[in-house]
Amino acid sequence: MITELEFKSLAGEGYNRIPLMAEAFADLETPLSLYLKLAHSKDGGKHSFLLESVVGGERFGRYSFIGLPARTLLRASGFGADAKTEVVTDGQVVETARGNPLDFIEAYQKRFKVALRPGLPRFCGGLAGYFGYDTVRYIEKKLEATCPPDTLDTPDILLLQCEELAVIDNLSGKLYLIVYADPAQPEAYGKAKKRLRELKDQLKYSVSAPVVRATENHPAQRSFAKADYLAAVDRAKHLIAAGDFMQVQVGQRIHKRYTESPLSLYRALRSLNPSPYMYFYNFGDFHVVGASPEILVRQEQTDAGTKVTIRPLAGTRPRGATPEKDKAAEV
Repeated sequence: MITELEFKSLAGEGYNRIPLMAEAFADLETPLSLYLKLAHSKDGGKHSFLLESVVGGERFGRYSFIGLPARTLLRASGFGADAKTEVVTDGQVVETARGNPLDFIEAYQKRFKVALRPGLPRFCGGLAGYFGYDTVRYIEKKLEATCPPDTLDTPDILLLQCEELAVIDNLSGKLYLIVYADPAQPEAYGKAKKRLRELKDQLKYSVSAPVVRATENHPAQRSFAKADYLAAVDRAKHLIAAGDFMQVQVGQRIHKRYTESPLSLYRALRSLNPSPYMYFYNFGDFHVVGASPEILVRQEQTDAGTKVTIRPLAGTRPRGATPEKDKAAEV
């Protein structure tokens, strides 16, 4: 952990978010038990998250991330002239912006100068959440006017400002507790150290997992009748053949009533479909739970510069062992 003198020196350099970190052993814990101890105990874990990874469906990735309940979040909704982004702190809207939410989010991030320290994991705080499917309409302007009605009534973008988190190193069995301090606040260093001690104390308590009960199996509701869905697929095939587009996924929403704990749903999904990217977000009014094999996109800074990684699965074909086999697999 940095000293108070180092903290003041970093503040003098203009950093307005400075991380303090404490270590603890976590070899007798699981990411889920730590989530229950550190995040779920306050307001049922409202505005918290758990990110896990299983590599190849067989072994856990090195790090798991627990975002403790966030005080501030960014939410965006609407398109075109109706697009609006709000900054919410402690349940109150403290700032509202009109215009493209992506531009606001980029500008918002620039308000923070973070004193990242050597030894911190790849993700060590910041904005975490989701960009909904319709976010593409903030980029492709011609799609702004074609957005279907929002029947879920959820933000198109929702990001938690994560300034307290726990990072589990599954390789070493260690837990890293990270708290960000704003040097502009009175006694920021002392309060951050105190918060780290409180979090370490929470590790001493035992927790119980949500009770899993047999429940009624409610029928699934689909947005497409089977005949309509098959007709949409057939139309897509004709449009591809005509050269109007190269690839399309005819999707539909399937929903059913669920009355048990969202965390129980995550545990079941985690068991049935262990994946490289598993996520559990508690946004208070609703939860986002899932597991995916796809990285989609990742950008990170390396000694050689900025590195962007994409690894799409849908719409790709297997690679051959030789150029000849690659050529033979082409459509």
